[in-house]
Amino acid sequence: MENLELTKKESSLLPSSYQKIGNIVIVNIKKELWKYDKEIGKVILENIPSTRTVCRRTDFITGQFRQPNIKIIAGKDSMETIHKENEISYKLDVSKVMFSKGNLTERKRVISQVKEDEIVVDMFAGIGYFSLGLGKFSKAKKIYAIEINPESYHYLWENIKLNQIENKVVPILGDCKKECVSLGEKADRILMGLIPSPKDYLDAAMKIIKPNGIIHYHSILGEDKIHDKLLFEINDAAVKYGMEFNLLSWKKVKSYAPKIDHVVLDVINAKNFNRI
Repeated sequence: MENLELTKKESSLLPSSYQKIGNIVIVNIKKELWKYDKEIGKVILENIPSTRTVCRRTDFITGQFRQPNIKIIAGKDSMETIHKENEISYKLDVSKVMFSKGNLTERKRVISQVKEDEIVVDMFAGIGYFSLGLGKFSKAKKIYAIEINPESYHYLWENIKLNQIENKVVPILGDCKKECVSLGEKADRILMGLIPSPKDYLDAAMKIIKPNGIIHYHSILGEDKIHDKLLFEINDAAVKYGMEFNLLSWKKVKSYAPKIDHVVLDVINAKNFNRI
């Protein structure tokens, strides 16, 4: 940035980190520096290897479908890319769908838990964050990947083909409240990865979970870290179906906001409970 004539205060506001998705770099730039967009973008383009396009965030992720608000500031005028991670290819448009690189450990953990011939339902599949890895590396018989956002569904289907797992992963466009009960299958395992909370969708999960079935329930916890209230939330929905869920484990996935964590609970349907 040595060619920019910045004040001391402006220099202190320069971005110190970035996110790289495929060959696209996304950076947060303070509003005070937006007038230097092109110059900052050019420096990033020239100094970060394998970068084709540089974007800056213009706002937080917003709307029902959580679309990123970003603007191209340097490089080619395209926001579509293929991001490769853990031997999986994710095709996406960074201006239309969100991509979180922070959940890799959790994805691997779930893959390792899936037993042979399981039926898995991913209620909030996105572009395939969990479903693609499950389709490629797990022993599951079938993964039903449900997604309500048409843009995300488009890339979910593209990614299933890109990773050659059409025989194992079934993409479904629609609201999981309706689509779960239309499957005609009961689930051995359900992924409920909606943040800040999938509470409103628990009823749909209860309708398709098998005895001994496992739910991976994602939510957020504040400073108190009292995960029991999340287990109560699950059992509050389960009681009318004559079910009760036991906690197998819980863990922090990542930080969500200051003093707030994204966590996941693994719970098992204790109706006919037979833990192995």
